[in-house]
Amino acid sequence: MSKQNSVIKKHAGFTLVELIVGIVVLSISFSILTTLIYPLANQSAEQVHQIRAAELGQSMINEIIGRSFDENSDMSGGFIRCGESGVSCSVIGADSGETRAGYDDVDDYDAINFGDTLVNSLGEDISAQYVGFSMDVKVINDANYDGNSTGDNSTAKLITITVRTPQDFDFVFSVYKVNF
Repeated sequence: MSKQNSVIKKHAGFTLVELIVGIVVLSISFSILTTLIYPLANQSAEQVHQIRAAELGQSMINEIIGRSFDENSDMSGGFIRCGESGVSCSVIGADSGETRAGYDDVDDYDAINFGDTLVNSLGEDISAQYVGFSMDVKVINDANYDGNSTGDNSTAKLITITVRTPQDFDFVFSVYKVNF
């Protein structure tokens, strides 16, 4: 009989104390693991937002750079340029009554602010693709290429596009359009 008792004890299983200790150890390890993984998930979303911001900023740069330097310059550049031969240069900003669909020169884009509703160059709402993003466009005359506005409006224009992600990170894209 003593042999039977020892066999039964070997197959008896875990005690209640051992089960509770095991559950506590497992819950502590899961909580540590969760606190280590959560920031990584946030960082991966940040990288996706950076890519999306770059897409949005580059598409706006492409749209603006495709326009002529000035209202009084020709689209292809070179033949008629403002600031030469009695051709005056226009002031920064959209012409009266002009909407984005009719923007024909770089400075028309100054002070465009897209809040929750982002619109592409065709006037289509793309907010569903860029949820939480916003964008601002600023154009200044910068004849000496130092990033500060100058009075000379016939040399170069600095286009600055700021894209804000849903995590409130600002990505700034800048490009010059010169009067060639």
